[in-house]
Amino acid sequence: MYYVEIKNKSCFFFFLNICINHVGAINSDPSELAQQILNLFPLSLLSLAAMSLATSLSPNCSGTDTVVATTPLVTFLVRVQETALRTFGEEDFDPKLYVDLSLKFNLSQTQKAFDELPRSGENLTVSVEDLKVFIATYFDDAEDDLVYYDPVDFVPEPEGFLPKVKNPEVRSWALEVHALWKNLSRKVSNGVLEHSELHTLLPLPEAVVVPGSRFIEVYYWDSYWVIRGLLASKMYETAKAIVTNLIFHVETYGYVLNGGRVYYTNRSQPPLLSAMVYEIYNRTCDVELVRKALPALLKEHAFWNSEIHKVTIQDAQGCNHNLSRYYAMWNKPRPESSSRDKEYASKFLGNSEKQQFYRNVASAAESGWDFSTRWMRNTSEFSTTSTTSILPVDLNVYILKMELDIAFFANVLGNKNTVESFLEAAEARKNAINSVFWNDEMGQWLDYRLTNGTTCKEPETWQACNQNQNAYASNFIPLWIDLFHADGALVENVMRSFQSSGLVHAAGIATSLINSGHQWDFPNGWAPLQHMLVEGLLRSGLKEARSLAEDIAVRWIKTNYVVYKKTGAMHEKFNVQKCGEFGGGGFYKPQTGFGWSNGVVLTFLEEFGWPEDLSIGC
Repeated sequence: MYYVEIKNKSCFFFFLNICINHVGAINSDPSELAQQILNLFPLSLLSLAAMSLATSLSPNCSGTDTVVATTPLVTFLVRVQETALRTFGEEDFDPKLYVDLSLKFNLSQTQKAFDELPRSGENLTVSVEDLKVFIATYFDDAEDDLVYYDPVDFVPEPEGFLPKVKNPEVRSWALEVHALWKNLSRKVSNGVLEHSELHTLLPLPEAVVVPGSRFIEVYYWDSYWVIRGLLASKMYETAKAIVTNLIFHVETYGYVLNGGRVYYTNRSQPPLLSAMVYEIYNRTCDVELVRKALPALLKEHAFWNSEIHKVTIQDAQGCNHNLSRYYAMWNKPRPESSSRDKEYASKFLGNSEKQQFYRNVASAAESGWDFSTRWMRNTSEFSTTSTTSILPVDLNVYILKMELDIAFFANVLGNKNTVESFLEAAEARKNAINSVFWNDEMGQWLDYRLTNGTTCKEPETWQACNQNQNAYASNFIPLWIDLFHADGALVENVMRSFQSSGLVHAAGIATSLINSGHQWDFPNGWAPLQHMLVEGLLRSGLKEARSLAEDIAVRWIKTNYVVYKKTGAMHEKFNVQKCGEFGGGGFYKPQTGFGWSNGVVLTFLEEFGWPEDLSIGC
């Protein structure tokens, strides 16, 4: 191993570019390129490398060449999915079921049998009986890919569990929610590990906690609130195992995947890995976890600042600000929803328009808000989804959190150069968030729509009319970051705006005020948004803000409790208009389980407790 001492930053970047050209000639895959370059330098220089690599991860700014190839297995399963829709009909049809199936025999043998099925009619439909026999003969159930796993750190009632919960009825329920971690714990089966070519489930080194119901694989941003709940349950080893799996994603693919399936490799999800590591470290002081995570976090930071994600906005003073957007590496129908995506794309005549629509839909899925009027040019028309043309407030807050966390971890490990560079990056992003998103009149941070669509080669001039002035819970996500609490007057202004926004309802915070029928719109409320806004209000230090935070948490806990007692399950979303009703809308049936709902309830009970004399009913 040879080391070169470079004392001047500009010389360092010149040297780095030479290395990029050299390594790139050997391996043109961007994620592999990033990893090889990062591996060339000691940890104290990794921050500089990561930030320089941001402009080297994509062949062109518009991202038109950026598509992650799918596998022959997924392509075949989509054919099975589309055949099943024609055969079984739309009632109770879940397209995800078919791309999660695993093969009993090799792909060529299974395809041959499928192609030989008798077909009739204009649509060449397979009969119900024939298709049922074929599926039973050639496929194993998707749930067979994961086996139930007993977490090593689970006990029925952990020592020191929720000490502020005094009400026996609430405590009994909280222990039932805690016990759900056992129900949701899985390990990838030996069959997947030994014959991965027969499965769309991806191998992982550690056990996982799945969200529940149709979501029987690990999901990226869900895992943050699962981990928050596991920490309340004192299940530190299970929490660390989840992080280990997500680090494995970064090491293998260059970023954390949306979820643990082959068809999710073309996109990520809201980047909260650093926040997971931060929360675990705060509880355990596990320096080795930090040491293991930091290289992956630097690589993830480079991914979210690569050319397909980065957009430069020039403000009225002529200052340039770099921000990030969602941009899935995909321009075809999503395999888990192929027929539906094709149906909406049929409104477009040209192939390039269809590809752009497919990328925008996949990018909305990458955002976690799938789907919402937030991503649509026309809030009543799904085909106007244009996610890649939007700079989202919350995504940039998550990346800011990542930058602050990386600086914190680097300080733990004694890497001063990394600390300095990422504190500078965080300050620059904070200024960008305030310059581009902040609306003083409304007292909110608003998403910004790009005039030039997906083009990002030249800085775009900021225009006030490009801010989306609709009320979304995401408009207040910057409150979650301590960096925004320094200005007390601003925090008070934001809190008043939040209170008068119309988003706060009887059973929690609405996602939006637009009742579109999509699940990330009114009247649905989601656990992640409740948690970030409640925690943000708490962190502000204002007495009135804490009171509002506790009031929202109580409303949320009550509706979760009543729905649980009525249905026997925790749900993924809730109707905030009426206490005791779970949410609806969207393209699939409401799901139960449910990872992040469990985590937020336990986190709220840990923070606020529950007095003995306070009623838990609606």
